[in-house]
Amino acid sequence: MAVVADILMEKGGYVYAVDPLTTVVDATQLMNRHRIGALVVQEGGHVVGIFTERDVLTRVVAERRDPERTFVEQVMTSDVAVCYTDTPVEDVAAVMKAQRIRHLPVLDQQDVMIGLISLGDINAYRVRHVEAEVQYLHEYIQGRA
Repeated sequence: MAVVADILMEKGGYVYAVDPLTTVVDATQLMNRHRIGALVVQEGGHVVGIFTERDVLTRVVAERRDPERTFVEQVMTSDVAVCYTDTPVEDVAAVMKAQRIRHLPVLDQQDVMIGLISLGDINAYRVRHVEAEVQYLHEYIQGRA
């Protein structure tokens, strides 16, 4: 059974993070520059929130806030679901579906953030492994395995 650590080994564990007093403009520019959909919000080395594209739409644009004068801490999601390196990938996907979220910070056993996993990461991992299995089965049927 695949676990979160398997995905992090393939994609790497780098996480883009900001502090709570980053302006929404600066945060969204960082997201655009790196083509990512979420930033982890950290304070004192601890995860205090997550700032996502959905937060921009629902809490900034829809509420007509000035992104140059709004801080991430005012519009981030502060009740953050997390997962661990040994969490089964299927459990992470189930949490994402149930909570209608697309990103989860990954913590190690000491509760230190070591990565961020997205629904896109899970889907890409699944596709790679299904393709490998199909190739193996094809070769097996052809008598080459």
